[in-house]
Amino acid sequence: MAITNEYRTRSGAVALRSFKAKGRPSAIAGMGVYAPENIITNFDLEKMMDTSDKWITERTGIHKRHIAAPGTTTFEVATKAARAALDAAGITAADLDMILVGTSSPDGPFPSVACRVQNELGASGAVAWDTLAACTSFVYGLSIADAYIATERADTVLVIGAEVLSRMLNYTNRGTAVIFGDGAGAAVLRPAPTGGGFKSWCLGSDGRGYAQVTCGNIEKGAYAAKDATPFIDMVGPDVFKFAVDIFIRQANEVCNTAGVALEDIDLWVPHQANFRIIDAAARRIGLPLDRVAINIDEYGNTSSASIPLALEEAIRKGRVKSGDHVLLAGFGSGLTWGACLMTWV
Repeated sequence: MAITNEYRTRSGAVALRSFKAKGRPSAIAGMGVYAPENIITNFDLEKMMDTSDKWITERTGIHKRHIAAPGTTTFEVATKAARAALDAAGITAADLDMILVGTSSPDGPFPSVACRVQNELGASGAVAWDTLAACTSFVYGLSIADAYIATERADTVLVIGAEVLSRMLNYTNRGTAVIFGDGAGAAVLRPAPTGGGFKSWCLGSDGRGYAQVTCGNIEKGAYAAKDATPFIDMVGPDVFKFAVDIFIRQANEVCNTAGVALEDIDLWVPHQANFRIIDAAARRIGLPLDRVAINIDEYGNTSSASIPLALEEAIRKGRVKSGDHVLLAGFGSGLTWGACLMTWV
């Protein structure tokens, strides 16, 4: 199938931008995750709204999702994943030069979740800030970390994707309430050995699609409208078409830029938005599902946490080995997208 470097919407075409990683290479040195103990299954949701396990499973591939206890903060779940990542990398918080938190569900407009994590970990003086690119936030964070390590402005960076989306759900809206879950995933990036690490990136956005996935009053803004209960809303069919298309094109972009054939991808870790989206894109890319990391059935859509949750699980299950070509790809509200290709070390 011929794949161009642009995707098309009703408003016209948008060219994708990709680039090779330059400078000192970076790689993931350790990962950690956290998911709340409380689980809500599809059968639980049947008792809460007009839906069924069959309806949810057929449309999304989701069977259950982890939901944080009332009052749980994004800072809390982020910190738990961060501690696990530091342990996996064999470092302490004192080694960190930077902490980046990607989230769609911060605990407030400010201060940043990252600054609270920095204080809690004891990473004195580390640069810390949040990135909001919705479900693409973790990949955006990785790209920033890679750039700082490449230019030798940092040696050790902690990137976290963390969400407590359950507080943004309207349980009378089955189109969104059945999809999302809570959780966090974190990665420590450090300079990579020769030949390893991140190879290429494809990042972009298209603000014309801002209304496809929203939270709260989008005309005035949730704060300006004094929206006391901003809920997630989504134009499902439009998001589905965009997602499949952008998955395919950004995969092609990062592979072409890195000089790696699509069929040589050992593991694709996509944003866990919907199994049907992942399956459709994998078939059109030509990747069998045994080379795709999928855990949406267990966690649902955890936005910025979904890629690290899926990647960490793949590592833990022995699905990633040194020298493998690993592709991460996300998309999200904004609209945003981001993908990267790495050689695992």
